[in-house]
Amino acid sequence: MDLVQEAYQRLFPDKEFSYQSEINYNLKLADFNANIHSNQQKIAIHLNLQWKDIDDEIKIGLIQSLLLKLFRKKISTPNIELYNNFIKNIPLLTQKNRSDPLLETSFQRVNERFFYGCLEKTNLAWGMDAKRKLASYNFHNDTITVSALFKNAPEPVLDYIMYHEMLHKHQKFTHNEGRCTFHTKEFRRAEQQFPDQKQIEKEISNLLRSQEHFLSHWNWKSWFK
Repeated sequence: MDLVQEAYQRLFPDKEFSYQSEINYNLKLADFNANIHSNQQKIAIHLNLQWKDIDDEIKIGLIQSLLLKLFRKKISTPNIELYNNFIKNIPLLTQKNRSDPLLETSFQRVNERFFYGCLEKTNLAWGMDAKRKLASYNFHNDTITVSALFKNAPEPVLDYIMYHEMLHKHQKFTHNEGRCTFHTKEFRRAEQQFPDQKQIEKEISNLLRSQEHFLSHWNWKSWFK
């Protein structure tokens, strides 16, 4: 039995697996990424090459997560828990070879002030003059990426954005019935501990309104991952 069929039948033990299936590994996908494609006859799983030597039980959890998205179901399984715990620990295995000096200085300030200097170093990079994401933390490659819009932002603004992403690294995420939650109540409470949060958010809104490709009525926090 292949892994796709095994994952499916553990999820849906009362259903017959009536698909052809395939798994392929490639370097086209980003670190530890994966996707799923299907039609009425076939399910294809595409995995980044880094998954090839990972334990099958973890891969079954990954495939189950993809199947739940495909079939729009919410189910928790031991394999999905195993997969999510693996994802949470990827940063410990990731090489740290990207570090912009300005972002690193901000990371160090925030780390000392809010995390007692204990948060492990992460990769730090500027994104493009982003229209879709202002900042993000990627668990798969342990990277905080900040939009180039903020290269000349005041220090408190950059530090607040950095703090938000460092909270993601620190608190990770919760998982329930196939859904991952990143902005939990605990996360929002911690976010509010940043001094002058409301004023800084106004400054961010003003900065974005000054950019031609942002409309004044957009909710910028929906672009802040």
